[in-house]
Amino acid sequence: MVMMYNGMPAGDLGDVRWQKSQHSNPNGACVELAALPGGEIAMRNSRFPVGPVLLYTQAEITAFLAGAKDGEFDQILREAEHLTRQ
Repeated sequence: MVMMYNGMPAGDLGDVRWQKSQHSNPNGACVELAALPGGEIAMRNSRFPVGPVLLYTQAEITAFLAGAKDGEFDQILREAEHLTRQ
């Protein structure tokens, strides 16, 4: 059994099925999620498929998705766009 931890290489998770949004950028700039056997959810950057993963509980992902659907993080995108224009 693999010891899972935040920041571990994605390749060390073994044979998991990564999924990305159909709204993703065609040049690969997207976030991917995978359900793990223990019930955790792994997240990785698709541009670095063997790079580090972040691990979340189902409750954490549920709360994040609800906030995203409600627009709670929209200001972060606006702030990032503003900062890149400076």
